[in-house]
Amino acid sequence: MNTGGFPRGRTAIVGAATFGIGEAPGLTPLDMGASALGLALADAGLGLGDVDGLFVCTSDDALSGLSLAEYLGIRPKFSDNNRTGGSAFMSHAIVAALALEAGYCDVAVVVHASNQRTAGAGLVSMRKPSLYEVPYKPMNPLSPYALAAQRHMYEFGTTREQLAEVAVAARGWAIQNPEAWCYDKGPLTLDAVAAARMVSSPLTVLDCCLVVDGASAIVMTRADRAKDLRAKPVYLLGGAAEVWHSEIASMPDLTVTAAKASGERAFAMAGYGPQDMNTVQLYDAFTINTILFLEDLGFCPKGEGGRFVSGGHIGPGGGLAVNTNGGGLSYCHPGMYGLLAIVEAVRQLRGECDVRQVKDAGLAVAHGNGGTLSSQATLVLGTAETV
Repeated sequence: MNTGGFPRGRTAIVGAATFGIGEAPGLTPLDMGASALGLALADAGLGLGDVDGLFVCTSDDALSGLSLAEYLGIRPKFSDNNRTGGSAFMSHAIVAALALEAGYCDVAVVVHASNQRTAGAGLVSMRKPSLYEVPYKPMNPLSPYALAAQRHMYEFGTTREQLAEVAVAARGWAIQNPEAWCYDKGPLTLDAVAAARMVSSPLTVLDCCLVVDGASAIVMTRADRAKDLRAKPVYLLGGAAEVWHSEIASMPDLTVTAAKASGERAFAMAGYGPQDMNTVQLYDAFTINTILFLEDLGFCPKGEGGRFVSGGHIGPGGGLAVNTNGGGLSYCHPGMYGLLAIVEAVRQLRGECDVRQVKDAGLAVAHGNGGTLSSQATLVLGTAETV
């Protein structure tokens, strides 16, 4: 097996937690991130004094790797504040695994927090508008995703109803998840999604992610230590990241993302393929994302994503359990969703998801997307039986 230098199965996630999902009034991202981390450390049976690797990204601070260390009163041996958008947290986990395996640190934590809803009720972005795209007045990041959706519809015959299937499935999972923002909002129908207010054709407001608060954290350590800690370890079997462009105008093909490359590499490292996965957690900022990533990660052929998601195939009771927490569309999207996808994969592999639990889940994918389909990162996670 060619692991590409990745320490397959030699590091594990031993703590995972969320905090302030939906709204966290009166709290800063540092407050929220510290709270999520405290819960994740308690989950693992560890304390702040054990943390010597800090990987962090918050919505309001480009130097949050410094700020959170000061806030927590810790002096990490290594801090990483990589900002590739929502894929950053998968990249954090990859670097953390490499650092742990090398003995560079012993306990690494990955943290994200955003108070975008209660602080300003709007999507927070630190990106500067592109000099070349500004004249066309795009609604970023929405318009680039709408452009990709339009191209997919033109090239492969994907329909408006097939896009809506993604939102309907996500809501189906969310109403089984008491933590989800849309838990009590009832199921969606295909007609309701298609008839909702158009935001950027062909995407309606129900094709778009939530704008809410939220924080999450995971704790990682080496496998030899993980087995002695409080929580059931979830092992990193493979992880890969790819950056193909920044602005959508530089994307070579609007229907093919870098997930094709990151997925191939991550699966090769893990020694498993898409057909082996019990659950898939994808970055679904918009409905087109789920279709593109299912294709590019190899769950269906290119161009078949729309048909693949139809008929409730990715919802509760369907053939493939995708975004079982409700995803960014109906669970939580605090500006960047990537770490929440990892947390849900961990919870599923631990068997902690109650009525939405995937039976006998032993393998999971957590996939992150950053920018305007710019950066893709894929993790393959498994239980002890899969290592």
